[in-house]
Amino acid sequence: MPDWSFFTNHGLVLVAIAKHPRSTAREIGDAVGITERAAHKLIRDLEEAGYITKTKVGRKNQYRIHPDVPLKDEVSDAAVGELLVILGWKRRKGRTKTETPKKGV
Repeated sequence: MPDWSFFTNHGLVLVAIAKHPRSTAREIGDAVGITERAAHKLIRDLEEAGYITKTKVGRKNQYRIHPDVPLKDEVSDAAVGELLVILGWKRRKGRTKTETPKKGV
């Protein structure tokens, strides 16, 4: 592992959640290289900051990213979803209320 990274552990946890929104905190921690306890804390921080919502599904959690929340920095006015898309996140596109399905498709 390098001595430094472009991303903080908060950013890495957010990327891990974006890739696998049904991962456990242990799986997220393993993916990032931190403990499960540290992953829980970072997930809680991201939830409190409004970047994600955690929903209980059975015995597990499922996470939803709020892509329009601005990044917490002073050099950019970009939203978190823009960064995640650059990093390979496939944003789910839902139909808006005004859209109607195309016939024959």
